[in-house]
Amino acid sequence: MLGYRFVTMSAQPRPSSESDLLPYAHSANHEGERHLLTDHLRTVAERAGGFASRFGGEEIAFLAGLWHDVGKADPAWQRRLIECERGERRRIGLDHKCAGALLAERLGQVPIGLLIHAHHGGLKHPTADFAPWFQETRNLPGPQRAIEALTSIMPDLADIEAAQAPAHASDPLGAELFLRMSYSALVDADSLDTEDHSLGRAATARVAPQPSMLELWDRYQAFLGQQSPDLRGAVNQVRREVHEACVSTAPESPGVFRLTVPTGGGKTRSVMAFALRHAIAHGLRRVIVAVPFTTITQQTADVYRNIFGDDRIVLEHHSAAGDGTGQARGEEDGFDDHAVWQRLAAENWDAPIVVTTTVQLFESLFSNRRAKTRKLHNLAGSVIILDEAQSLPAGLLSPILDVLGRLAKDYGASVVLCTATQPAFEMIPEFKHVAAREIVPSHATHFDAMRRVTYDWRTDQPHQWRDVASWIRRERRALVIVNTKRHALELLEALDDPHALHLSSLLCGAHRNEVLAEIRSRLDAGQRCTVVSTQVVEAGVDLDFDVVFRAEAPLDAMIQAAGRCNREGRLGTAGGRVVVFRPPDDAAPPGIYRSGRDVARLVRQLHGSDLDDPTTVRRYFELLLASAVDSDQREVQVARQALDFPEVAQRFRMIDADACDVIVDYPAHQATTIERLTEQLSSRQRPARESLHELQPYTVSLSREAFAQFERDGFVERIPHWDGLARWRGQYDQIRGIVAADPELII
Repeated sequence: MLGYRFVTMSAQPRPSSESDLLPYAHSANHEGERHLLTDHLRTVAERAGGFASRFGGEEIAFLAGLWHDVGKADPAWQRRLIECERGERRRIGLDHKCAGALLAERLGQVPIGLLIHAHHGGLKHPTADFAPWFQETRNLPGPQRAIEALTSIMPDLADIEAAQAPAHASDPLGAELFLRMSYSALVDADSLDTEDHSLGRAATARVAPQPSMLELWDRYQAFLGQQSPDLRGAVNQVRREVHEACVSTAPESPGVFRLTVPTGGGKTRSVMAFALRHAIAHGLRRVIVAVPFTTITQQTADVYRNIFGDDRIVLEHHSAAGDGTGQARGEEDGFDDHAVWQRLAAENWDAPIVVTTTVQLFESLFSNRRAKTRKLHNLAGSVIILDEAQSLPAGLLSPILDVLGRLAKDYGASVVLCTATQPAFEMIPEFKHVAAREIVPSHATHFDAMRRVTYDWRTDQPHQWRDVASWIRRERRALVIVNTKRHALELLEALDDPHALHLSSLLCGAHRNEVLAEIRSRLDAGQRCTVVSTQVVEAGVDLDFDVVFRAEAPLDAMIQAAGRCNREGRLGTAGGRVVVFRPPDDAAPPGIYRSGRDVARLVRQLHGSDLDDPTTVRRYFELLLASAVDSDQREVQVARQALDFPEVAQRFRMIDADACDVIVDYPAHQATTIERLTEQLSSRQRPARESLHELQPYTVSLSREAFAQFERDGFVERIPHWDGLARWRGQYDQIRGIVAADPELII
């Protein structure tokens, strides 16, 4: 498909007296220096080739970098650049991509032309988008003028033999991922060199030396040495054994691993021990931890910051931490070094440890946008940890698992699937040939040792909420998890307890965080604590109740709920209770969730109700994935095979693309601040991403249907210039959150 010999460009002498005759890539920076085009092309080529060397793409990426801005050598483009610099023109308005694509075509390197065409506007379809554009622009005078002008300065610009792509790019899906990763190498190299020119002092935040994986291991060991080991009890024994297994398995060759650990088994620390030792053994560069929910991201990042200390080691990247897509501005920010580092590192994940969400990770992997894909090349040669792997969306498992398998096989990455409820991913065709290795082979014994609850099954018939409420009132510290927001509100009403707490997506993020803090405070103080929640509390949230009531649900959800009961083993072996009940109308969210609940019922009938037995979990996932899951529901793989990058991005959505956000006045004293931020958004008084970042904790997501209905009812007020963002003018209750006739319209 692609073929060539890698040639390093020789630097041409540049007498200072001729510098004014040379073309520029960018206008003068704040120090008054323009950016020479020859310097820019060479630097981007070398950086892009270096980035792509991890996956055999150095030749392709080098040429893409060398040719990406050749069109800027056109004298007409240069004149307009100077006019813009002088304020005589607002924008250049001339294409600078076609010249590089033309050079690529002449050498039979059309895929490189595709990368060059995409380097500002995003990856496009080769035949539907790129080909028509190229035919329209290739015969214009500008591209040829640019090539001639630059060749006179860089005579070896086009004197290069054809490039070769690695063997793993020979099949359609392999080619799609290779082009995506090569594109990432190109745009990151381009962004970094442009940033070096434009930011000056702020750009030094990137080049500060980062600690090696060995240095991080030393810090990890020092942290453990400062802890007072508790050698008592089965829980601590299991945690020690898990940690020892992680360290002893780490030298194994890179690939795909499973870490199957009971809830509360010390997974967060132990998996980092594995990742660091594995990285040291195989020269891997960073550790990327992806978790399913923002709340767990913050919790996990705090654990690692506590271990490693330096705030330039752990990058926390998710919606509530800022999207990192804006340009760092250094001087405007009063030059807060950490703020600049956070912003710059988030753009390309250039940090030793990255804690992010699975949404951020996978929507970046399947995006066609420059800002989203820029970070992807840094996945190569990294340890990628997927926490709560069972939470990956069933309808997208085929593309997700295909890419994970290829990252491990072809891109020098290792993937770790972490959970107490390990899915049978080998049932998915794209993953059936992946030999995933268990980090803790004896994990079944750990589930036996950590039996901390007994299950009380009350599922023979539906139970009315008044009956469920009567059970709850008898308990001092009880967590109740139901399947829908409507059920949560109905149970709260039946409880009629002014001290009961509520957690669901009816509450904004700031409100949920306050409720979690109040729960922890009551539990730590030994106070009475009753919480009614939806599934938002299940995976990864460190709470410890004496009894958990769980509405009948998918098997893994019931096990995750049990992980919030007697978590630390304070109540002794099987001292906690998990009451599983059938709710009044037996309602459950449609789709895979309802299918999971039904399959769980069948597994219990066929194989019994021992949820602490990993064999039961395996049988559940085998049956679920074989009978109830379309793992490529939106045909993402079909679009990938066609190299239709825009369509792939459109089809791969882990979060409802039609969601709208409303900003609530919570808490009440924040109303003035929220008013100021929304005014800044509507009037564009400051960069939008900054205002959006500050407002994010006060938003609640609605479906488009709900948004339209609430707008008709006068409950939402649109923010000018922002589609799908509005102020909430309806009721917001301090316990129930947004008050709506149909709470299920709230996402």
